[in-house]
Amino acid sequence: MPKLNQILLAAALVAGMSSALAADLKIGLVSSLSGPVAALGIPYEKGIRAAIAEHPTIGGRKVELIVLDDASDPTTAGRNARKLVVDDKVDVLIGTSGVPGAMAIAAVANELNTPLISPTPVVIPGPEGAWTVTVSQPFPLMVAAVVDRMKKQGVKTVAFIGFSDALGDLAYDSLVKSAEPAGIKIVANERYARSDSSVAGQVLKIVAQKPDAVFAGNSGTPGALPYLALAERGYKGQIYGTHGLINADFVRVGGASIEGLQVPSGPVLVADQLPDANPIKKVSMAFRAAYQKTNGVVPTDAFSSYTYDAYLLLADAASRVKMEPGTPQYRTALRDAIVNTKELVGTHGVYNFKPDNRYGSDQRAVVIVRMEKGQWKLVP
Repeated sequence: MPKLNQILLAAALVAGMSSALAADLKIGLVSSLSGPVAALGIPYEKGIRAAIAEHPTIGGRKVELIVLDDASDPTTAGRNARKLVVDDKVDVLIGTSGVPGAMAIAAVANELNTPLISPTPVVIPGPEGAWTVTVSQPFPLMVAAVVDRMKKQGVKTVAFIGFSDALGDLAYDSLVKSAEPAGIKIVANERYARSDSSVAGQVLKIVAQKPDAVFAGNSGTPGALPYLALAERGYKGQIYGTHGLINADFVRVGGASIEGLQVPSGPVLVADQLPDANPIKKVSMAFRAAYQKTNGVVPTDAFSSYTYDAYLLLADAASRVKMEPGTPQYRTALRDAIVNTKELVGTHGVYNFKPDNRYGSDQRAVVIVRMEKGQWKLVP
């Protein structure tokens, strides 16, 4: 009997040690903490840290976050993603802050069979996108809401100016898709690089067309350039933009030139104006409280909440995976759980994914806001 008791005690100790040494869930975040897209990337990091502070464990497992700065460079973004998977053995990737960088990470995620939750709108069609989902609203959905607003305001002609990269292409293609059915003619398609310091030439061409409105397909602080140039030229038409402009640095740089600017947004930006019956309001207010507790200030952007939603999505999916993290089998099971998520309420919308549809948003994820004296206001 004493020997049997010793055996049982040893077995219990081994079981306890196995439980205590259960693998952590590792998250690899790639974000632009420096460079032209830092106005988006810094909020991304703050948002996920707020989420982890609020929910430090997932399914009883401690969460380990590893953050790498891609310096707003797509090549670095892809290299960072590879390091996180190969060297750091992360179970999931989140990132990054620009469409070109997100596409680079998606390629690595697909090659190394690691789930990627992108807070940036990125479209990876076919098998190459099998490991990627996006919590940011798709550009066609958001731009369609802007075009609907244009139509209600009597806009007949619109000029486009945007980045000369994948984001600019995505915004322009979305505008083309929605404008023609709405009876709105696109009279210009001007582009500029994120690192440019002037768009005077492009704006001169736009103003010469005398459009009823100008729509900018850009994001972050460099997104202010067209509006500043339009104001300098005395343009008096309507101005519109994308959901990539909602951050404090853009508002600061844009100043008076962006008064009256209308953009699409997730409901989180105006959560306090939502009806109490809207389930997004409760989650959004919880996000605001967690963000303020973690960062010492209230959020003034729409980007930090994307990574907060990414974490909610991860937590929901991981709670449905009944195996140890840290293996290829776990990553596959986690990917399958993510793409089968149903009616998950976040700050930007209610998420539903399908194996053939990697955007989780629907009409519940869109509102239109207007810049009024330095503040974003809900457009009824």
